[in-house]
Amino acid sequence: MSKILKGTMLLTAGTFLSKFLGMIYTVPFENMVGTEGTDLFSIAYVPYSILLSLSSMGVPVAVSKFVSKYNSLGDYETGQKMLKAGLTLMSITGVLAFFILFFSAEQVAAWTIGTESERLGQATMVIQMVSFALLVIPPMSITRGFFQGHESMAPTAVSQVVEQIVRIVFLLVSVFIIVQVLQGPIPRAVGFATFAAFIGGIASCIVLYVYWIKRKPFLERQIQAQKMTYGLSNKDMFKELFTYAGPFILVGIATPLYQLVDQFTLEKAIKASGMEYNNAFSIINFLSHKLIMIPVTLGLGLSLALLPAITQAFTKNEMNRLNHQINQALQIVALLIIPAVVGLSVVALEAYATFYGVEEVEYRGALLRWYAPVGLFLALYTVTSSILQGINKQNFAVISLGTGILLKISLNWWLIQLFGAKGAIFATGIGVLAAVCLNFWRIFTSIEFSFSQLFKRTLLVFILTSIMAVVVLFVKWILGFIFDPLEKRLDSLIVLTFSIGIGGVVYLLLTYKTTLLERVLGGRVRVLDKFLKRR
Repeated sequence: MSKILKGTMLLTAGTFLSKFLGMIYTVPFENMVGTEGTDLFSIAYVPYSILLSLSSMGVPVAVSKFVSKYNSLGDYETGQKMLKAGLTLMSITGVLAFFILFFSAEQVAAWTIGTESERLGQATMVIQMVSFALLVIPPMSITRGFFQGHESMAPTAVSQVVEQIVRIVFLLVSVFIIVQVLQGPIPRAVGFATFAAFIGGIASCIVLYVYWIKRKPFLERQIQAQKMTYGLSNKDMFKELFTYAGPFILVGIATPLYQLVDQFTLEKAIKASGMEYNNAFSIINFLSHKLIMIPVTLGLGLSLALLPAITQAFTKNEMNRLNHQINQALQIVALLIIPAVVGLSVVALEAYATFYGVEEVEYRGALLRWYAPVGLFLALYTVTSSILQGINKQNFAVISLGTGILLKISLNWWLIQLFGAKGAIFATGIGVLAAVCLNFWRIFTSIEFSFSQLFKRTLLVFILTSIMAVVVLFVKWILGFIFDPLEKRLDSLIVLTFSIGIGGVVYLLLTYKTTLLERVLGGRVRVLDKFLKRR
């Protein structure tokens, strides 16, 4: 297994576990606060996510590229110097972002739900509570970028999981005490739920500090062994860093920007068309989004692990190696994410009923069914943007994201008027797909990338995924004679488990028997070789 793939798998595993925990907690959380509570929670998290990316200015991931570049040139001192200067910068911008969000909370709430809404004060309080996380997350995330630049993915993976576990424990315990024990108001519980992001950030900082102490002797030996240094000043370092970092801001806020358009228009557009709102914003952008982020996470983990290796190959002008790594990365996305989003779309009603209950499941599950394929586009956007950054074409991310957001803004109200809440999903899908197509075009033209192998293997993935989808539908049909998944939550769980389980096994066997699995991963899968014998 190649080094890039090992790093990818480690980081993807950590990110996947973190996102999986982030999905699971929504089940008890939604049960305690209801969809009105999750709607309030979503209102706070979208502007927080945008300011978080703006406060870090794209620096954490850019630091990964910066450190990787100078490590490949044998200058380890410059990377450590950048870490120290970056920590100071991120601490300052984090404090500024905190003040901006805290004191603009009422205005953001007013733009979202209107000045006449009874929920204005509640939304303001919840936004202010989440703003405290901005004090710790930016400096913490830059440390992750430093380790990733050394192609060390464990610190990021472990700190992500610990951060999520601590956040979720604090969130659920505080909400349970306020709602169940003290019989307190839902908005107060949601406020403490958003404050949990600050507590989780503190836990992550502690983990990263422990890793730093352990790795410090090795990092010092690297500096002692180096033969030369470029001796860059802070001004020169930041000048180079910000040429990388600018587009990273846009990549980091891509999904929240699409959600922000919905936050300011979805409820108003639905009500203007005479339809019932039914907390559609949180159903799409919080509850359903948590489910589709499971397959999307595979793309996120891949993109983060991919960047240092692509940067090194590009810096050394090793074009064959660069083409191979990009090809492998995109094929892994196709291999893993296409069947995941198709499978989730097929079992959308059962999945929603299992996690969030059977109430209005046909309406809410249908939104998830339409939203699931958008997960593939979101993953591809993240990965292709990282590839652009690796080949020093990061400025193009501004054009692709801008195009996508403009399409979302121009189509959102009109499509919502035509199709209801589904219209917001259609507008997001169109916008993200347009951005992905532009990114692919830039990659192919910049390095004369040959996509014939990628096209052939992706086509095979679609064929095998179609077979898997038919199997899943058949299993659902058979189980439908015994269970009623739309009326009973336990029945939904049983149907979902068997459908996904059998479909997953079928897809795994098909990819193994056709040799697709080993060709994409770059070697034989010995675990499967022990149990299966391919002719």
